[in-house]
Amino acid sequence: MNALQASILRGGIGLAIFAVVTAGLIAVTQVSTADRIADAEKHARAKALYEVVPRTEHDNDMLAAPILLHPDPLLGAKDTTEAYLATRHGSPVAVILPFVAPDGYTGEIQGIVGIQPDGVIKGVRVTAHKETPGLGDKIEARKSPWVEQFPGRSLSSPAEDRWKVKKDGGDFDQMTGATITPRAVVKAVRNALTYFQSHRDQLLRSNSGVNTATATQE
Repeated sequence: MNALQASILRGGIGLAIFAVVTAGLIAVTQVSTADRIADAEKHARAKALYEVVPRTEHDNDMLAAPILLHPDPLLGAKDTTEAYLATRHGSPVAVILPFVAPDGYTGEIQGIVGIQPDGVIKGVRVTAHKETPGLGDKIEARKSPWVEQFPGRSLSSPAEDRWKVKKDGGDFDQMTGATITPRAVVKAVRNALTYFQSHRDQLLRSNSGVNTATATQE
């Protein structure tokens, strides 16, 4: 092997080592970043859960026993999601269901709705979205009281044809310059109520678990 060939070989080995090290660093960074994102999402979800059902209103650890839900068009999710049951002295206080509104102005809107055993909404929170800042992002509780329209509502209050924004002839306020976003959330929340009505008994079963084709308790 002459000097040129040796030099080329050393260069090739060096490049190979560099590529392996770089790939390893990227993989480690991706894993650590994914862990941080997952932790942030878990923290945000827990914060939203306790805003809907405050700790003073239940005595169980909701996060310790999530209810796994198979994909259902009424909830909008394409993958398995988690619901949570809040109880006090062993009796159900509320079920918190996830929802995905696929028809937001700039994409999916994710949120949760707390529903009491009688089917009345306890609270709604939007947990993730990409709506326009200053307009559609007013669906966030920290930016606007818009979501406070939902507590006390149910499938029968208002009537089905009034579960719309006012621009469409319904009872819910829209936002100045943004109608698509609130329209999507109102529809998604009502769909979640419909899901709850169909699976109420299974979702409220606290100790023995939920054993149906659409929901299972871990």
